[in-house]
Amino acid sequence: MRPRRCPWTGPHLDYQAYHDFEWGRPVKDDRRLFEKICLEGFQSGLSWLTILRKREAFRKAFRDFDFEQVARFNRRSVERLLGDAGIVRHRGKIEATIANARRACDLVDEEGSLASWLWRFEPDPSTRPKRFDRGTLRRLTETVESQAMSRELRGRGWSFVGPTTLYAFMQSMGIVNDHLDSCDFRRAVESDRKNFRRPG
Repeated sequence: MRPRRCPWTGPHLDYQAYHDFEWGRPVKDDRRLFEKICLEGFQSGLSWLTILRKREAFRKAFRDFDFEQVARFNRRSVERLLGDAGIVRHRGKIEATIANARRACDLVDEEGSLASWLWRFEPDPSTRPKRFDRGTLRRLTETVESQAMSRELRGRGWSFVGPTTLYAFMQSMGIVNDHLDSCDFRRAVESDRKNFRRPG
């Protein structure tokens, strides 16, 4: 019997694997957190499936999202990336990723890790919707927490970090569990979150 999934996966096997084994699973690795913020920014105006299928090319182009290395990229690096057909060739997003890498280095210097800072925005469970159905998810495009995260990151000089982008980031990195009640993976994700040791 096929598992019941959130409907956004559609028939795509790679999308289903992402849903089953990644989406909503809590993450505290700084590189993966930085990668996801960047890729959510690149997704703007596109589908996540498009970005997912280019993810390995993005990882190669951006040194596996080691932000200390990306922070050293220069004008020549930008031109190289604009010629890379494997990624989304958008000058503004490429330049933002490099600038955000520099800001990520600053944040780590101040806070010890990206994870310890980002996970501060995990919402109180009492504020979360009691039901997760399709209607709930359609309405839940940003939250007070994603707005606060966006405001603070923008204040630190980050870009392409709007509240909707950051709520999608929070969903994917397990800072919230937005699998539908009818999804067979909601319980497993909730168990992972329960056993997850929060950073910081």
